Amino acid sequence: MQLIQENPDLSAYLQADEVIDHEHPVVRDTAARLAKDATDSYGYARAAYEYVRDTIPHSQDSGDLRVTWRASDVLTQRTGICYAKAHALAALLRAEDIPTALCYQRLADDDGAGHVVHGLVAVRFHGAWHRQDPRGNKPGVDARFSLDGERLAWVPDPRSGEADYPELYAAPHPDVLDALRTAQDRPHLWRTLPTALGAEG
Repeated sequence: MQLIQENPDLSAYLQADEVIDHEHPVVRDTAARLAKDATDSYGYARAAYEYVRDTIPHSQDSGDLRVTWRASDVLTQRTGICYAKAHALAALLRAEDIPTALCYQRLADDDGAGHVVHGLVAVRFHGAWHRQDPRGNKPGVDARFSLDGERLAWVPDPRSGEADYPELYAAPHPDVLDALRTAQDRPHLWRTLPTALGAEG
């Protein structure tokens, strides 16, 4: 699949905003700690990925009812669903001048009754984009940081209506952000998650 930049200006994928707030002190401090032990940009990107994947529990896995969406809040409260963890990783990577995009998949819902949009990031190295999934591993899920072939949590099955969205967004998709910001708690969020993006919705 060919990944498509929503914004042709690569600098858009380094910007800070209300969600990917990499100028916030908690993001800067976390990035500085991770960078201290990294020997190059690749090493830093891998360390940041593993930090978000492994030390910030996915709120569904942990049973946490809180809903986070701003990167600094994800890092402070140490909880979030896939979108929120993607925002946190994007902020940590952009804090060290690594272009990072948000991207999405459409996957079958856990109960098999429908679909849900899943959030990822893509990092820019060696002139190409590489998708990464920081949602957190669990039995049956073994995602890893990789620039040599994708190691994502899930591979969509088109026969089940699943799909990869090729667009690379500089900011969270509005449908995703709206669901996060209006959710009273995670059970409420689970009822309002987008089932598709764009015309499929």
